[in-house]
Amino acid sequence: MNLEEYFARIGYKGSTEKQDLETLTDIFQHHIRAIPFENLSIHCGEKITLDLEHAYNKIVQGKRGGWCMENNQLLSWVLKGLGYDTSFLGAYVFNPHQNAYTPLMTHLMVKVVLGGKAYIVDAGFGVSYQMWQPMELVSGKDQPQAPGVFRFTEINGVWYLEKMRRKQYIPNQSFSNSDLLEKKECRKVYMFSLEPRTVEDFRFQCTYLQTSPDSLFTKKSICALQTTDGFRALIGWTLTETTYNYKENMDLVEFVTLEDEEVEKTLKEKFNITLERKLVPINVKASYTI
Repeated sequence: MNLEEYFARIGYKGSTEKQDLETLTDIFQHHIRAIPFENLSIHCGEKITLDLEHAYNKIVQGKRGGWCMENNQLLSWVLKGLGYDTSFLGAYVFNPHQNAYTPLMTHLMVKVVLGGKAYIVDAGFGVSYQMWQPMELVSGKDQPQAPGVFRFTEINGVWYLEKMRRKQYIPNQSFSNSDLLEKKECRKVYMFSLEPRTVEDFRFQCTYLQTSPDSLFTKKSICALQTTDGFRALIGWTLTETTYNYKENMDLVEFVTLEDEEVEKTLKEKFNITLERKLVPINVKASYTI
């Protein structure tokens, strides 16, 4: 594993000498625009592990993506190697279908302390809830970014992340009531504490999420990638391309349904992913919105 190979993978050619917010943001944005958030391994007979070297080989050398435990672990390794002060945190993801946070701590994220300030750096959430910049860990402050306005709120030591989105224009009206489409303008994302976590804290969850019939990740095949002006996502056979703020306070959300034979080609052309094994797409109705 080496940093130069990682930087080539994400196309980053900037400074690696300065440990400042500008450099951190630049590396982070290159990462989320080159490395998809995806769970395709589950749906093509591969096992996802917590091993960092496995994630490195898969993402950097195999030009794949990964979910939070892979993406954020890899990003943390890179930042540590550059001299940043990083640690892991664990979050409970909000389930809009049940209007509650999941009882399992399933989301791994990175905290970076820089110049006496703490930031959340999370490259592993995907779709419209993927932050585009490190978020300062401060309660009650609106933090506008291209995807929308993010905000942390702290109550009795528990931190909550929520996001306010713009209005949406959906040209294909047959998708206007899709269960993939987020209906609320303000959406809870996850909650967490500042207790430092280790990768070992996620061992059970890593197995559960890719094997349980109750897991979102067994119910949907997901591949999402941030672009310079929005994001694209392939969920089952549904390809979504979102352009942020294409008109004043309006996002453009375009849906198309693919045929089986188009899925592999779309993964290559839209996400730069070539799978070694045959993907079996799936999109069982479950709480996952864009």
